[in-house]
Amino acid sequence: MNRAVFGVKGANIPAIIRGLIAVAWYGVQTFLASEALVIVFLKFFPGMAPLYDVEQNDFLGLSALGWICYGILWVAQAALFWNGMESIRKFIDFAGPAVYVVMLILAIYLVSKAGIGNISLNLSSGPPLDFAASIPVMISAIALVVSYFSGPMLNFGDFARYGKSYKAVKKGNFLGLPVNFLFFSLLTVITASATIPVFGRLITDPVKTVQEIDTVFAVLLGGLTFVIATVGINIVANFISPAFDFSNVSPQKISWRAGGMIAAVGSVILTPWNWYSNNDAIHYTLGVLGALIGPLFGILIAGYYVVSRQKVWVDDMYTMKSTGRYWFRNGYNPNAVKAVAISGAISIASVLIPKMLLDTGATAVNAAWIGNYSWFLGCALGFVVFRALERRSPMISLEPAAGGGTVSDGTLSDSRPL
Repeated sequence: MNRAVFGVKGANIPAIIRGLIAVAWYGVQTFLASEALVIVFLKFFPGMAPLYDVEQNDFLGLSALGWICYGILWVAQAALFWNGMESIRKFIDFAGPAVYVVMLILAIYLVSKAGIGNISLNLSSGPPLDFAASIPVMISAIALVVSYFSGPMLNFGDFARYGKSYKAVKKGNFLGLPVNFLFFSLLTVITASATIPVFGRLITDPVKTVQEIDTVFAVLLGGLTFVIATVGINIVANFISPAFDFSNVSPQKISWRAGGMIAAVGSVILTPWNWYSNNDAIHYTLGVLGALIGPLFGILIAGYYVVSRQKVWVDDMYTMKSTGRYWFRNGYNPNAVKAVAISGAISIASVLIPKMLLDTGATAVNAAWIGNYSWFLGCALGFVVFRALERRSPMISLEPAAGGGTVSDGTLSDSRPL
């Protein structure tokens, strides 16, 4: 679909943007999984504690034990990825249920210790907010969740292609997002709520909750399960997508496996542990990621539904001939490129400028909240700008090709020659 909007060569622009974002998150998820593995190591081998001292064993901001655990998971993920999609599917089929079983056991154990009467779904601190004041908070949280999921959403086709049927894909979406998300959120809140009466303080990280139980079996079972779950999420969301994206740049030279390894190596170079733990850094990161992905989503929606009216000439997406419908100008749609540059610059500015002005004391007005909505801003701008550019100087044509060809109107059953 990128080719039908950006051009057969221009499709590499959104692919590279998405791939680079995935590289950053791949490093973060690997680091988080390694932290859980560190807990397991320290529980069974307490003599390794000095290796976890950053002041004594620091290299690029990470301790020696941190590097060991990060390296173990880096190699394990690469090996799993190298074995192909079938191995990944089997791993995910195991990892998903496994984390549910452990979370249920953890929740039941803590609730039994705390007493059902001490469980509350309200984990807020500070003075309570009235209904009007709570709305912006909820909307901001929704915006951050959308920004987080917007990356995998662009790569949904990389997973849907392996579905047995369209019905199976729809069923998976329903069970995997609204049902799974709601149930797991409730389970997490209940578990976190139980930590207050049991441990005397609120613990929101399930890995640290398991660590507080302080039994060998709990640490081993919980720690390894959360490592497996994080690895499963990481491979699906941040390994497969850049593998396809980077491979698309030069399929003859970069295979799917090579694309994935580029992402894996790049994740180490970014040293994610140095910026993930910084509140300002993670704020900028989340905002900029949403700001970059939002315009791509808006442009694709405008290009497919509004400009192309869901008409796609399939054969032209797979040719580099200058006579192809999606060759545009030298393989690029200039309207799509301009729309990315304009909407991307404005949405990124909405993240960086308000926070910088506040931090430097240039203004006392805190407008940093605007950055929480960078995805929505970028999406709307991308949609509007691309549609306007196509109206002023059309590049996407709906005229039938002189030589015919296969056209799809967006449905699965209707693919016919003109």
